[in-house]
Amino acid sequence: MTTDLGTPPVLSPDEAREVLLAAPRGYCAGVDRAVITVEKALDLYGAPVYVRKQIVHNKHVVSTLEERGAVFVEELDEVPQGATVVFSAHGVSPEVHRQAAERSLKTIDATCPLVTKVHHEAKRFAAEDYDILLIGHAGHEEVEGTAGEAPEHIQLVDGPDDVARVQVRDPSRVAWLSQTTLSVDETMETVRALRERFPELLDPPSDDICYATQNRQLAVKEISPDADLVIVVGSANSSNSVRLAEVALEAGARAAYRVDDASEIEESWLEGVRTVSVTSGASVPEELVDGVLAHLAERGYPDARAVHTAEESLVFALPPELRRDMRAAEQAGRAGRG
Repeated sequence: MTTDLGTPPVLSPDEAREVLLAAPRGYCAGVDRAVITVEKALDLYGAPVYVRKQIVHNKHVVSTLEERGAVFVEELDEVPQGATVVFSAHGVSPEVHRQAAERSLKTIDATCPLVTKVHHEAKRFAAEDYDILLIGHAGHEEVEGTAGEAPEHIQLVDGPDDVARVQVRDPSRVAWLSQTTLSVDETMETVRALRERFPELLDPPSDDICYATQNRQLAVKEISPDADLVIVVGSANSSNSVRLAEVALEAGARAAYRVDDASEIEESWLEGVRTVSVTSGASVPEELVDGVLAHLAERGYPDARAVHTAEESLVFALPPELRRDMRAAEQAGRAGRG
C-alpha cells in the first residue's frame, strides 16, 4: 500500500521509521510488450514456444514463462527445424535472422522498439561510412545485436577508461551510439572523454538511453540522499537494475543493495536503519516489490510513501507477425461460430 508524496520528507531525529517508494519503477513498455508477446504466442500456438536468450533479464519472469511452456535457448541450433521462436527484447543481429530463415523457423521479433531505433542508427552511420563507437558492456545481448548490424564499422567502448585504446580511420568521421540501459551519467562521461579525443564526434539523432532507464535513475536519485538503505529489486544480469544500485550510492544513500526478491534481504542490513528506499529495475514485476514491502512491514516498517518524479504512458504495439496471426485466429473463430 502506498500514499503519494511529491518530495522526500524531512525527518526529525525522533520520528519513526520511513519507507520511500520510487515512482516510476518496474516494467517499462518494451519489457511489458516482450513478456505479453511470449504469453500470447503460447496462447495462440500452444507449447512449446522457444525463446532465444532470456526474454527479459529477470529470473522470476523467465521461470513463470517456463512453467507455461516457454523453452529458453541460448542459440537457434537448439530449436527444432520449423518451430516458433521469439527473439528477446534486447534485439538480435542480422546473422541471427539469417540463421532462423535457414532453419525455416517461424520468428516473432520482440525487440524493444527503442533498441530497434539504435539498430537503424547504426545502419545509417555505417552506410555513410562512419566509424561507430558503441558505448556498452561486452557480452550484453543488446550490444551484440547492435554491433552485428555493421561489424566492420562498430567498435565497443566499455566506459571512460576504454577511450584511450580507440582507433579510428578518420577522426572527422566518427559517431557514437550506446546501449539503452546504461547509466546516463556514465554514458555522458564516456562521450565527453571521446569528444576530447575526437572533437568532431557526431551525436546520434536522439538520445539512445531509453526513457524508462532515465526515469528510474532520476527517481532513485530523488529517494536516495536521505536513505539509510536503498533496496533495488532486479536480477544480477539486468544492466539497468545494477546501475540503479550504483546511482543510489552516488546520490548519497548510505547503503544500497540489489536483490532478486525479499528472500535475499539480509537482516543485518536493517540494523539501525530508519529510512529505507525501494525501487525496481525495468524488467521487474510489481509483485516482487510488494514482497519486499511486506518483508519490511513484518519488521516494523510502515506503509511506503510513493515519491513521484515522472509519469509514463507509453505503450508499444505487439510484434506485427503476432498481431497478424491473432487476427487470423479471431477471424477463423468467427467463421466457425457463423
